[in-house]
Amino acid sequence: MSSSGAARGGSLSHSDHAAAPLAVRMRPRTLEELVGQSSLRAAGSPLHQVVEGGQSLSLLLWGPPGTGKTTIASIVSRSTDRRFVEISAVSAGVKEVRAAIDAARAELVATGKETVLFVDEVHRFSKAQQDALLPGVENRWVTLVAATTENPFFSVISPLLSRSLLLRLESLTDDDIRGVLVRALEDERGLGGSMTITDEALDHLVRLAGGDARRSLTYLEAAAGAAVEGEITLEAAERAVDQAAVRYDRQGDQHYDVVSAFIKSVRGSDADAALHYLARMIEAGEDPRFIARRLMILASEDIGLADSTALQTAVAAAQTVQLIGMPEAQLTLAHATIALAVAPKSNAVTNAIFAARADVTAGKIGNVPPHLRDAHYEGAKKIGHGEAYKYAHDEPFGIATQQYAPDAVADAEYYRPTSHGAEAGVKERWERVRKIVRGQDG
Repeated sequence: MSSSGAARGGSLSHSDHAAAPLAVRMRPRTLEELVGQSSLRAAGSPLHQVVEGGQSLSLLLWGPPGTGKTTIASIVSRSTDRRFVEISAVSAGVKEVRAAIDAARAELVATGKETVLFVDEVHRFSKAQQDALLPGVENRWVTLVAATTENPFFSVISPLLSRSLLLRLESLTDDDIRGVLVRALEDERGLGGSMTITDEALDHLVRLAGGDARRSLTYLEAAAGAAVEGEITLEAAERAVDQAAVRYDRQGDQHYDVVSAFIKSVRGSDADAALHYLARMIEAGEDPRFIARRLMILASEDIGLADSTALQTAVAAAQTVQLIGMPEAQLTLAHATIALAVAPKSNAVTNAIFAARADVTAGKIGNVPPHLRDAHYEGAKKIGHGEAYKYAHDEPFGIATQQYAPDAVADAEYYRPTSHGAEAGVKERWERVRKIVRGQDG
């Protein structure tokens, strides 16, 4: 972005024309129109004070894609009649950052008009680029609104964090997304009531959106284009989304199909197939951090204690990807993919937590046994707390025979280890330990 470009404003400055994408036309203009984020929108909240009170307070917005980060920046600009300048951390450098701040300072001196500087994906900025933002923030030449999908405590420099109000945005619920779609169907800025939609089609779009409001509106716009006689059916929605979704190659395989095939190949121990899908994702420009996150999930879900080093490998890969970036990170991702693919597999950990949660949600709660209750406060022993508790380290093998679970689930056996890999040893030990704990050891 040149200085002249900065002076003209960002991409949201003139985005209300009829030819703009539906997601842009339907962007909320006030906090009242913002979907979700009830705690941020509440009267008296810091964000409400910035918008309604016109305070020159820089904001750092942290949350998943499609939750309203860019929208909040636009609302701050609109409500306070400030210039809006947008910079993408993907393409801008130190020169562009300084040019935008210099232009904002010149505008403030010449006309008294303040500037909202929106920096998208600020976590992609280097330390030098983030340092370039500090003079503008410290001197209030700009109201900085920076957006990130990554934990800012790891990706944003401390001086910038300390000078900004950190706002955490939560993922939108299915009901939130449904409300976004219904409003777009009815609102004059959207489809203006020219289309109806079947319940099945609406449910399909909500499900595919995955909590991302922008994606849901993109899919709705595509579905409206494929509708016949003014009605968006499930068939029209499926056909349109197939065309609108991100594709990974010229044969038309879709983003989520490739990701799914990648995970299932690693789970199925086919390292060659997994590497094929990894290569397709890399060639398509997939965010390597997304791939690393999926491998971390898989390490616990599909390997668990069959190879307890799998999670360590996946976490190390994710940290390495974050530190070195592409293209070098492709080697790390390949390393982790192969290691997890050839590792012994077990879903015993997954089954264990799901079984335990199923009992809890079914009402099998029960009271904590008295001997396990907190006995560190005055009067606790008078009511039996901690009485008869056996200190495990004083018992043979460091294992005490006593009841730990509530009566309602005293006999539950959630963790059922397999005989795969290292979990075979865990199984042998756990079966002996469980018998001792429950007094079943002859």
